[in-house]
Amino acid sequence: MIAANSKLSRSNGGFMIIFGVIILIIGFITGIAIVWTIGTIVLAVGLILWLLGALGHAVGGRRHYF
Repeated sequence: MIAANSKLSRSNGGFMIIFGVIILIIGFITGIAIVWTIGTIVLAVGLILWLLGALGHAVGGRRHYF
């Protein structure tokens, strides 16, 4: 279970960035536009969470996302 793994739950921004890049690559290879769009959104959210967490801003009740 991912939620039980404390290492992954502390690094949601990094996990989302990697997941977004993987989805982008799959969308590019297969040529499915919706997968490309979802990958872009996941990547952007991951970057925003990582940036806000690195700056020390609390997001969603959590102080750090890294």
